[in-house]
Amino acid sequence: MTPATHDPEIPRPHRAPAPWSGTAARPDKVIAVLLGLCMAYWIALWPLVPALIGSHPLLLEIISGSTLAEVTVGAHSRLGELPIWFAVLAGVPGTMIFDWVFWWAGRRWGDRALHLLLGRASSPGALARREARLARLERTAERFGPAAIVLAYYLPVPNILIYAASGLAGMRLRTFLALDVLGSLLWVGPAVGLGYALGKPAVDVIHRIDHYSTLVTIAVIVLVTVVQARRGRTVPR
Repeated sequence: MTPATHDPEIPRPHRAPAPWSGTAARPDKVIAVLLGLCMAYWIALWPLVPALIGSHPLLLEIISGSTLAEVTVGAHSRLGELPIWFAVLAGVPGTMIFDWVFWWAGRRWGDRALHLLLGRASSPGALARREARLARLERTAERFGPAAIVLAYYLPVPNILIYAASGLAGMRLRTFLALDVLGSLLWVGPAVGLGYALGKPAVDVIHRIDHYSTLVTIAVIVLVTVVQARRGRTVPR
């Protein structure tokens, strides 16, 4: 009779707790999917910036809220190609396209939404940084109140945390959207105004960049592919 042998226990990777309590309800699943789509959308826009900035800056501004696109459209407005008020309004949809999702996450998940957006703290240093950000967010919310949404792009706190905190605080969606529109205009307006002030020199620079846009786009895609391949090879089996 041979003694029984026991395989050493294989440690399982620690998973961050889900932001919902118990089983995920339908709203929880919808928010999770929307957050995933938000990240995928932002990543997909990276190669589009050099591809569209010279040929279709207005389209790029509408779908992405890119600051570079806003400056470029402002410069085209100076040349009389479109009214400056339209150049400003065109940047609002892309700037605030997913903001309401973070509001909804805060409204639905409370403090757990903030911890999800800040990421899992795997070390004492990371935990300290996360707590420092939460403390900064609390001070910002107390100091500015609802105006923090209007000033979100200018405050020393990631704007998505401010949006989630507004939902956590119980702000109504229509109030949040109204303040978010004002905040988006406050961000887009100066960028478009800068392009309007620069005028034709800015357009000339963008056209020179556009000459190499295809090469830049291909280089970005190749770089991302190489990085992902290298990461895949280093994963322990």
